[in-house]
Amino acid sequence: MENYKIIQELESNRSRLFKEEVLLREMKNKNFLFFEGLKYACNRLITFGVKQVPESKKSGTGIFWTEFKEVLLDLNNRELTGHNARDKIFDLMEKSIKDEWNFFYRRILIKDLRCGLSEKTINNVAKKNGFEEFLIPVFQCQLAQDSEQHKKKLIGDKIIENKLDGVRVISVMNKNGNVDMFSRNGKELLNFENVKLQLRKTINLMEIKESFVLDGEIVSKNFQELMKQIYRKDTIQNSDAVLNLFDILSLKEFQKGESKQSQNLRKRNLEIWYEKNKSILSNVRLLKSEVINLDSESGKKRFKDINNEAVLKGFEGIMIKDPNAKYECKRSFSWLKSKPVIEISLKVKKLEEGTGKHIGRLGAIKAEGKDNGKSFKISIGSGFSDQQREEFWINKDKLINQIIEIKADAITKSQDGDFWSARFPRFKTFRGFDNNEKI
Repeated sequence: MENYKIIQELESNRSRLFKEEVLLREMKNKNFLFFEGLKYACNRLITFGVKQVPESKKSGTGIFWTEFKEVLLDLNNRELTGHNARDKIFDLMEKSIKDEWNFFYRRILIKDLRCGLSEKTINNVAKKNGFEEFLIPVFQCQLAQDSEQHKKKLIGDKIIENKLDGVRVISVMNKNGNVDMFSRNGKELLNFENVKLQLRKTINLMEIKESFVLDGEIVSKNFQELMKQIYRKDTIQNSDAVLNLFDILSLKEFQKGESKQSQNLRKRNLEIWYEKNKSILSNVRLLKSEVINLDSESGKKRFKDINNEAVLKGFEGIMIKDPNAKYECKRSFSWLKSKPVIEISLKVKKLEEGTGKHIGRLGAIKAEGKDNGKSFKISIGSGFSDQQREEFWINKDKLINQIIEIKADAITKSQDGDFWSARFPRFKTFRGFDNNEKI
């Protein structure tokens, strides 16, 4: 069966078991060409630098896999870029059989098979049935555990960093001069060209001999603007988007799944790299950190102060890292995150009726006011019991101008830039019995 027909077959049925049976059949048939295509499509670290690939409208005479693979390698190595890449892809499309292009070759180029397959599904079938030769590397980076669930690990020396309200970015610095940027799940990020350009300049300046990975978080003036930037179809970048770096390791180590170098040593290596290049990195920063001893009274007090400062400055919380630990591409106890619950007291301005099952009772409360010197406008739609929704709606006129206390995970700048908002706000209580009363 032609490879594009296998994709069509996989696309025809949503059942996971059906897809696994098709994959196992092709593994037993030793269809190496098909799985080589899947490798290029599903291995997140293989990129082609193309954003749009046209669909074919007519059939050509057909192309061989070797011809297509040669172009894939040239695109991956960035020996084909810009107009030359576009023209070569168009030439291949014109020569290809229509369905073969649209269902197989094109989907490899856009790195989306569109048939409900992921590298994990392919690997599950390969591992379960002894076809190790068809395994595909899974993109993973180090993730943190929640410190609330592991308080016994809050001992000894720890590196403390602010937890930024942005998007995790893994930047692969290839020795060929190319820079690829990925989200924590391996989604390629194509809309931060200003940052990429600056990182590429450092490669040319240093003439690196080994590809390496920079781990960090990219932030903008607010989280909503950052989300717009990531999903924007054009590549125009917000000028205030800044990449904050906190780790470094070789690409080989990242692909292997760990770096045995200590967090302290990696941090020092990152500082050395940054000092050499900071003059050309206007949109790249080093994330500040502090080492404290959680066994000492002064360290415990400082830890509490840092937590409070992080909340007041609008950070999501703090990161707590073991200075002697290795980098592991999984959720690890050597990184802990602390996301304190924030409490904000504001004045009720409006009560809105709910929809659906909440018709005829409270849906949300609009509240405004100042807390810790920041002006807030927040809509609170959760945290109410069904009984409270009914009671509050009956007494809605009496609740106007009362002080409401809400809980939230973080405070964020609103889209208009004049007010602050909260992430996941929920009702806690009313703080008084009369208007403007706070007890």
